[in-house]
Amino acid sequence: MKLKNITLAIIVGSGLAFIASCSAGGDNPGTEYAPNMYHSFAYEPLSQQEDKPNTINENGMNMRLPAKNTIARGQADYAKYNLAKTAEAYESASSLVNTIKATNYNVAEGKRLYNINCTPCHGEDGLGNGTIVADGKFPKVPSYADRLPTINDGKAFYSIKYGKNLMGAYGTVLSPNQIWQVIHYINTFKTPATDASPSAVVDSTVKN
Repeated sequence: MKLKNITLAIIVGSGLAFIASCSAGGDNPGTEYAPNMYHSFAYEPLSQQEDKPNTINENGMNMRLPAKNTIARGQADYAKYNLAKTAEAYESASSLVNTIKATNYNVAEGKRLYNINCTPCHGEDGLGNGTIVADGKFPKVPSYADRLPTINDGKAFYSIKYGKNLMGAYGTVLSPNQIWQVIHYINTFKTPATDASPSAVVDSTVKN
């Protein structure tokens, strides 16, 4: 009887110890059943391991290629302005028309984007005396007052999106609509002071 009680005590004690060891607390996650159900081994879409290629997707890639002849949601404008980087395409860009209205909001937004992306070369006043030009790190840039009368909005769009001569491309930085907004703003450099001129632009957040 005594031996039976001792054996029972050992069994109960071991069971309690086992249950206590499975419980989580502090930095101890406890014992997990089928841990893969809790912690999935997900693929990193933008990384590849040559020694451990993906065995599910083609070419061992983690990220799948988009379906052919499809456009990502919200990217239709990028496909609309898909031009080649050639002299002929630059000339044909003359037919492009600014689809964004020159409202106070759009001109003000164009000014904001211009100040972020364009002033280092073109300067805040559009005279081509930006900071990197003044520091001698980039050749003198033509002023908008001299350059804009020789091109139209379509060619300006092409130059901003794809780059032209020493100017880099901003098509990966600015969306097509944003480029048109910038063009509305830089056009104010070639016109007398009006409601849409730089001095009169209101930094309004109201879309008119």
